[in-house]
Amino acid sequence: MSLIVIMVFVGAFAVVALLAFAFSSGASKQSKQVYAALDSALATEVELDKSDKDVSLRKNEMISSIPWLNRKLQQYELAPLLHTLLYQADLKWNAGTLVAGCVFCFALTTYLIYLRFDSILIALPVGLLLGAAPFAYVLHKRSRRFDAFQQGLPEALDLMVSALRAGHSLIAAMGSVARECADPVGCEFKACFEEQNYGLELKAAMDNLIKRVPLQDLRIFATAIMIQKESGGNLGEVLDKTSHVIRERFRLKRQVGVHTAQGRMTGWVLTLLPVVLGTAMYFVNPKMMSLLWTNPMGVKMLWTAGGMIVVGGFIIRKIVNMDV
Repeated sequence: MSLIVIMVFVGAFAVVALLAFAFSSGASKQSKQVYAALDSALATEVELDKSDKDVSLRKNEMISSIPWLNRKLQQYELAPLLHTLLYQADLKWNAGTLVAGCVFCFALTTYLIYLRFDSILIALPVGLLLGAAPFAYVLHKRSRRFDAFQQGLPEALDLMVSALRAGHSLIAAMGSVARECADPVGCEFKACFEEQNYGLELKAAMDNLIKRVPLQDLRIFATAIMIQKESGGNLGEVLDKTSHVIRERFRLKRQVGVHTAQGRMTGWVLTLLPVVLGTAMYFVNPKMMSLLWTNPMGVKMLWTAGGMIVVGGFIIRKIVNMDV
């Protein structure tokens, strides 16, 4: 009988203790919510701590799966620039992949050239040249994507003009461009359209669009929209004239490219001819060409010739490149 009484007492005590713990935890949670609401309303130090935690979370984002490379990229803040370049090139790489690819190409090429010629003076420049090949590929893809965007921008503006004249708003016209136009114009205008739907201001959305696609024609388009927003007027007519200006700039740029094609070809021939001819002569007579990196006078001549080729290439590029 006493055992039963003791068990009943223990059971009742456990039930009461559990209920008290539940109520106390609920009250503590409620008090924490009240304190959090007060802190956020009064802008106390709790909000600063939360913002610091958010910043630290963004800084600790993994840039590369290699730990030491991830630390170096975070230390020198190369990740934002490389991430922007990769996004503009429409490549699914990350910053660590690009840096690791450049380092691997440099190390492998330098090692192989050094084994073949036994000269660091040849291995190091060739290794640096081929080590920059992944980065050059990213820049090439970026340039081609920008050219495609520049070619498709006038048609997108014509579509926006048609939508505005049909009675649609500017945001709805951007949505039609995002749905109807092909990439990269469609995806970039889609991002701008979604930012507008999420509540971002028009100027901020346009600034983000220009940061993603830093083209002069797109700056003209964004400037025309912002001026019309401030001063008023017929937006369809403004965009129609903007599209005409962009087409004329594109036509003039193509015309300049035709007139400077011979100069650009001359620059490529004069830059690559000594390298190709020297390589061919080495395979024909290796003993004669090896004097360029085994003899002290040959080393000086090699460095002088390389410097003159680089300077001449930059001078020709400066002459034939014209801003339109």
